[in-house]
Amino acid sequence: MKFLKKLLKTTLVTLSALFILGVSTVFGIYLYLSPDLPSITTLKEVKLQVPLRVYTADKKLISEFGEMKRSPLKFNEIPQPMIEAILSAEDNRYFEHPGVDYQGILRAVINLAMTGKKSQGGSTITMQVARNFFLSSEKTYLRKINEIFLSFKIENELTKEEILELYLNKIYLGHRSYGIAAAAQVYYGKKMDQLTIAEMAMIAGLPKAPSRFNPVTNSKRAVTRRNYVLGRMHALNHIDTDTYKNALNTEDTAKLHGLSIEVSAPHIAEMVRSKMVRQYGEEQTYTGGYKVITTIDSRLQIAANNALRLALLDYDSRHGYRGTLGHVDFSNLPTIERWNQLFKKIPKVGYLTSAVVLALEEQAVTIMLNSETNLIAHIPWGGLSWARTYIDDNRRGPALKIAADILKEGDLIYVQTDLKHGWRLSQPPQAEGALVSVSSHDGHIIALNGGYDFHRSNFNRVTQATRQSGSNFKPFIYSAALEKGFTTASIINDAPVVFDDPGLESAWRPENYSGKFFGPTRLRQALIKSRNLVSIRLMRSIGIPYALEYVSRFGFDPQSLPRDLSLALGSGVITPLQLAAGYAVLSNGGYRVTPYFIKQIIDADHSIVFEANPATVCLQACTLSADEIDTMILDESNDGSLPPPLNVAKRVASERNIYLMTSMLRDVVKHGTGRRALQLKRNDLAGKTGTTNDQQDAWFSGYNADVATIAWVGFDQMRSLGNRETGGRAALPMWIYYMKEALKGIPEKPFERPAGLVTVRIDPENGLLAESNQAGAIFEIFRSEYAPTRHSKPRIKPAPTVNGDNPSTPAMDAPPAQLF
Repeated sequence: MKFLKKLLKTTLVTLSALFILGVSTVFGIYLYLSPDLPSITTLKEVKLQVPLRVYTADKKLISEFGEMKRSPLKFNEIPQPMIEAILSAEDNRYFEHPGVDYQGILRAVINLAMTGKKSQGGSTITMQVARNFFLSSEKTYLRKINEIFLSFKIENELTKEEILELYLNKIYLGHRSYGIAAAAQVYYGKKMDQLTIAEMAMIAGLPKAPSRFNPVTNSKRAVTRRNYVLGRMHALNHIDTDTYKNALNTEDTAKLHGLSIEVSAPHIAEMVRSKMVRQYGEEQTYTGGYKVITTIDSRLQIAANNALRLALLDYDSRHGYRGTLGHVDFSNLPTIERWNQLFKKIPKVGYLTSAVVLALEEQAVTIMLNSETNLIAHIPWGGLSWARTYIDDNRRGPALKIAADILKEGDLIYVQTDLKHGWRLSQPPQAEGALVSVSSHDGHIIALNGGYDFHRSNFNRVTQATRQSGSNFKPFIYSAALEKGFTTASIINDAPVVFDDPGLESAWRPENYSGKFFGPTRLRQALIKSRNLVSIRLMRSIGIPYALEYVSRFGFDPQSLPRDLSLALGSGVITPLQLAAGYAVLSNGGYRVTPYFIKQIIDADHSIVFEANPATVCLQACTLSADEIDTMILDESNDGSLPPPLNVAKRVASERNIYLMTSMLRDVVKHGTGRRALQLKRNDLAGKTGTTNDQQDAWFSGYNADVATIAWVGFDQMRSLGNRETGGRAALPMWIYYMKEALKGIPEKPFERPAGLVTVRIDPENGLLAESNQAGAIFEIFRSEYAPTRHSKPRIKPAPTVNGDNPSTPAMDAPPAQLF
């Protein structure tokens, strides 16, 4: 008995000594390692690597830039079943243990004793957070001890919810997805709250081994792992039996999903990316979690995309069919899998779908589309008959009579959807285009498309393509002339002329597009009909230096423009965006606004780090008149007691000048080269066509009181678009397609007529006042000081003229100039 007591006492003493030694050892190890343990403050301030995301003004996703796919969620944004699935798979006692699960560690110790091998068993979610944020993944005793101590430290300073939030946003889940939200998008193309129980269980099974249990690359193992997670959820009473059985029997549909782009605007996205990299550097841009809110209107961006696509396909169809993609032998494609392999080799271009011709009828074909369902479709004669053989830009083959004239069974082709015919034979257009639409109130870019297919060519023709603008540029020269005292009724001779301009290499013999000459012409009529000789004589009259200075007010750089008379015909090279800035001044009544495309930049902490503050035309809500604003801006003595309500745009052209220009440009739409736009059935539109030499560029620039929109069509490698492919034929339809949508539901907004203008009846032959009973007289608008005071008289011979080479300031009682 004494022996047993002694043994018990010895045992207790030994155990106590061992316990004290153990505690002392652990404490000693902690004191030794503690100085090297990282501060948990970094976890509280952790900056997860989140890609740059670009959005429209109405918060629809345009693009994402960055290697890591991650969409951090707050704890309260994570569905409860997802939390339960993760905890069932990884750490079911998470909310019970203090960061270290002694039961798990004991299992790991037993496994070590039995097998002699170290394992990762016993790692809690807190320990994984410690490892993922601070430690390596190597399996050593020292790392494990550090992990344990660090876990206690984390649990002491962070709540369970904060730790779990970090874990669910940090973990790698395969295919560049980091965090559960990114995995939901990558594997199922869904947001977290859209996942089913089975899909949540699949994602919850990934942290253990993202490659081995990946549902895309190892579907069988992944389903086994998913079912294990579902079993754990059922055993822990997170789901009932019916839900468990239904989830087990659910077929997994995981596949790789691209980014869920809501609006296609790749050129704007690239503009944002480039600007962010310049401002923040590459690493911070791609990992800093910035959200950039652009000025793009999602509805109108879609309209711009469709308008450019339709206009280019219309142009392309007018010039014939260049042939099929190739031909296949049906005997070599016995299975659907072989068909799909074939289709994968055909490049995707723009909005077109590849297909193979299965059968021909007399005036129709049956095709198999390159789609997930290998859909069989029908192209009627209306979708085929356009496809006369392309010979060159001005010639096509004979009209088709039957489908076999152009296609045969086994041909690989491109097709497009067609509202009228269902499906239509198509081809990628070789010509390119650009469309940009800006608000004339503050310059924000509403919609922008820099080319048919960004993936075929990422060249942004809106901002990078410097092209001759042709007659698009004439309004700015005409505005300069009005500022010099000319009127809309000034008479200038449209007649042949030869210039030996020292700024030109040789004698220059400009012509009108038609090759004809029309004699003395009023300024208004000259702009309506886009008479080149009138524009040249007009600019010679006002002088090249003055013209260059004046057009700079509209945002054009005089240093990049030619210093010769060809400038009057738009020989200077500019971008569509620069032209949009110029036309915005015409649209808003004479104020300079600068195009911009970034509205806000928001950082990862949801703080606004940048907000645009553009110069803005005073809106109707402004209580100050335009003259008062101009005076206040120029008044350096203003003590701030009456600050402008906005960052007010500077006036660069007089209100009366711009009104007269708009009046003439409205007539271009009503009676001139832009009259196709009449199909919009509006009276508040103004604009100008532009066509350069040999039809290398086709333009239409137009506006109403709120929006200025530029459309351009041409080839990247300059060549003719073909005979008769003018701005009114090739580019104006793009503008019309877009503006039809942009103006939908918006009432007409008249251009307000400023004070100081008078309307009088004039003789259209000479611009003088018409007699009361004179037949053919017309009404014209004048600034009051330049209104004619002399009456027209019957003439037997042409009226005398002012010297056209260097006229003096126009007289007040006659048309300002008659130049021959």
